[in-house]
Amino acid sequence: MSQTNRNEPCPCGSGKKYKKCCLGQQEPASQTSSAVSAELQQAMAGHEFTSLEEAQAFADKIIEQRNQTPFDDFHGLSPEQMYHVLNFPFSAPHLVSFPEKLGCLPDAPILTLFALLVEAIGEKGLKPTAKGNLPRNLCREVAQRYWDKKTYDERNRYGQINKEEEFFDLHVTRVVAELAGLIRKYKGRFILSRECRKLLATEGLQVIYPRLLRTYVEQFNWSYRDAFAEAPFVQHAFLFTLYMLSRYGVEWHPSDFYEDNFLKAFPSALDEIEPMASYVEGFSPDWQARMCYTMRTIVDFAGFLGLAKVDKKDEEKPIGYGYMVKKLPLLDVAVCWSLPTR
Repeated sequence: MSQTNRNEPCPCGSGKKYKKCCLGQQEPASQTSSAVSAELQQAMAGHEFTSLEEAQAFADKIIEQRNQTPFDDFHGLSPEQMYHVLNFPFSAPHLVSFPEKLGCLPDAPILTLFALLVEAIGEKGLKPTAKGNLPRNLCREVAQRYWDKKTYDERNRYGQINKEEEFFDLHVTRVVAELAGLIRKYKGRFILSRECRKLLATEGLQVIYPRLLRTYVEQFNWSYRDAFAEAPFVQHAFLFTLYMLSRYGVEWHPSDFYEDNFLKAFPSALDEIEPMASYVEGFSPDWQARMCYTMRTIVDFAGFLGLAKVDKKDEEKPIGYGYMVKKLPLLDVAVCWSLPTR
């Protein structure tokens, strides 16, 4: 039998390309390879083949059927579908589509901050600080309008915002908007790009949100928001999380429900967890992987993009004690699946 091509879906069923999964990882892949071989041997038992080509064609068909069969760990997705979910999220219309213009005005924290930023920049532009950041007074003003009084007082308990990075949601919004080509610096001022002004004038925020969403997952580095390891696969698998939210998010679930399902589908994600900053050292790779996943995917992505409602289980406890999660209407508007999600 011929070997699996480097760019084909890995026969282990991970949904990754073979070259990025089991290829070159003989020890971790040995059990999976044995399982695939056992399936082939069982399927081929009792068959007589007149040529090597006939045997190869039979084996290829078995592998193809395996890749097209839904996996329980993938919650109804086959390895072939998972391959597209992971590697071609924006070019797999047979599975999912992302409308370029939404049918309603989106309600999302990132869009609220973007609208406030657009208002502040206006027609004349906005002069940045010497370091190229948003002015302190603007950050404070936006914070007052963005947070409710309780949140604002809590965030300013130990002092007011003195720089853009201290209002990190606004900072991230500005960075993503620049990456999306909506905001840029020109002659020493922040300005709205010509395309942004045109889109806002003719289409509104309904076309801005899809651009922010796509830029957030394709260009913005999620690890920038925390002190966890790089762990790029957490971001790479964003669409699988949105699939799970679409499938199960009608009801409230604890964040560890999604953690469990993510790590069960992709146990190799633990391999990306390396020693982190001192304040999280001493925790197991499993705990670190769970917190990395929940903070980046559930809180800072699904929550910040308005795709899910994310509430802390206990407001008095710090990060790491879990959240309750439920999808919001925007998820079904911004991410349209072409296969059953229930």
